[in-house]
Amino acid sequence: MSGHSKWSTIKRAKAVTDGRRSKIWARITRDIMTASREGGGEIGMNPRLATAVDKAKSENMPKDNIIRAIKRGTGEIAGADYVESTYEGYGPHGIAIFVEGLTDNTNRTVADVRHLFGKYGAGLGLNGSVAFQFERKGIFTISAEGNDEMTLFELVAEAGAEDLTQEGEEFTVTCPVESFGSVNSALEAARIKIIESGLQRIPTTTTRLEVNQAKGVMKLIELLEEHQDVQAVYSTLEIDDAVIEAMS
Repeated sequence: MSGHSKWSTIKRAKAVTDGRRSKIWARITRDIMTASREGGGEIGMNPRLATAVDKAKSENMPKDNIIRAIKRGTGEIAGADYVESTYEGYGPHGIAIFVEGLTDNTNRTVADVRHLFGKYGAGLGLNGSVAFQFERKGIFTISAEGNDEMTLFELVAEAGAEDLTQEGEEFTVTCPVESFGSVNSALEAARIKIIESGLQRIPTTTTRLEVNQAKGVMKLIELLEEHQDVQAVYSTLEIDDAVIEAMS
């Protein structure tokens, strides 16, 4: 988990330095719309929407954009109808890859994802072909600055969290999906700033590759992550310091 956590930190930095903010805003907008459509437009009554709005604020998305996205989701403003989709397959060297998408054109998205897999000699599989290799968990990233590890651990453990780890200047809190709302509420009540939060798929086992082999897998993952309809990409690749250094 620590390698994936560090890679997430690097991706956040790259998103700014590479000027990808417009793509990030588009993804967050779609997530806000979907959350509003499924759970309503009241942020306090819709944990998924609250998480999406918090992410929008962390990416400096204008308030008007957030409000419009919520209204599109609830139907107050006409907009595209986005649906959630997942894609599974094996990447180079047998690495399992799970892709989460949000699209208004499933035919376009599956064709694009299949093309990217094929470009690296990989292929999509049937639904369920790799899903069993991942567990869905709630993940919170919190700055270590100003937060005592033991105090934070007691707080999140009482709210239902399973684990608390530290990687550099950040803490990562892991919890079951059903405890996501209670952990989020506990952190907010304690006025602890959340850098990033959401539901993620954590690999139950990982595979270590040589750096050059791992770079090929990571390149495929980056191309998938850059696709406009892709929300998240998960893999069973063991991301160690050597791989992160080579990619960053």
